[in-house]
Amino acid sequence: MVRAKVREVPAPTRVGPLGTAAAALVVGSAVVLYVFREPLPGYAVMAAGLVLALGVDRALLRSLALIAAGLVIVSTISVEADISYPNMALMGTVLSLAVAVPYLVSRYVFRERAVSFPWRAGHRWSRVQWAYLVFVIAAAWLILPFYFITSGAYRNWPAVAAPDEIARLFVGVNAVGIWDELFFVCTVYVLLRRHFPDWLANVLMSVAFVAFLWELGYREWGPALTIPFALLQAFTFSITRSLAYVVTVHLLFDLVVFLVIVHAHHPEALPIFLV
Repeated sequence: MVRAKVREVPAPTRVGPLGTAAAALVVGSAVVLYVFREPLPGYAVMAAGLVLALGVDRALLRSLALIAAGLVIVSTISVEADISYPNMALMGTVLSLAVAVPYLVSRYVFRERAVSFPWRAGHRWSRVQWAYLVFVIAAAWLILPFYFITSGAYRNWPAVAAPDEIARLFVGVNAVGIWDELFFVCTVYVLLRRHFPDWLANVLMSVAFVAFLWELGYREWGPALTIPFALLQAFTFSITRSLAYVVTVHLLFDLVVFLVIVHAHHPEALPIFLV
């Protein structure tokens, strides 16, 4: 059997203002696709970014094409909270493809290791990392009930009552949280880091991340929470180089999200929050 040779990712190529504009168009198309739900204009914005990248740098074009592929795949469905069995199966399939396609194309078509999922960093978590997990739980417990209840955003998720509905909501919230890290951090952010400084790659990634979360249900003044959350997750990944750690952070956050949604719909059933 002849194995395809996969070359290591070359040193990042930095691009100038035109490259930044190309990346901004590609990730900005997520706002059109997910916030305004306008597929054709969104694809047009995305295509403009790819055409611009073609004239700037071929490596940038490859990275943006991988990001665009994932964004397009996600745009084929609505990601609004619907925990019916058929929709969960559909959404699970589509989101899985949005991660798998960029990974497989990068590895077997471009013959690069541009996309990877480093589960552990090779060392134990530090005291600071453990303390940060405690901080995440405490901050989520204080902030999320106020956001969901005062804004009414909790109504963007179904009012679950039956045990299987509660279980599906729990699985759905956490599964999407894991996917967020696989796609937006380990795929979009990592690809952008090849061409831009970390801070700029983070800002660009957060545009698509927050647009997706808006469609999911984090609306009203939700971006005031989701923007810093997206930025912090990518920053944390840059420091820890551990998918396991950022997933843990996200799942702790989403555990509180799940509890708040149930509490908001049924205050008497789960009186553990201040609001």
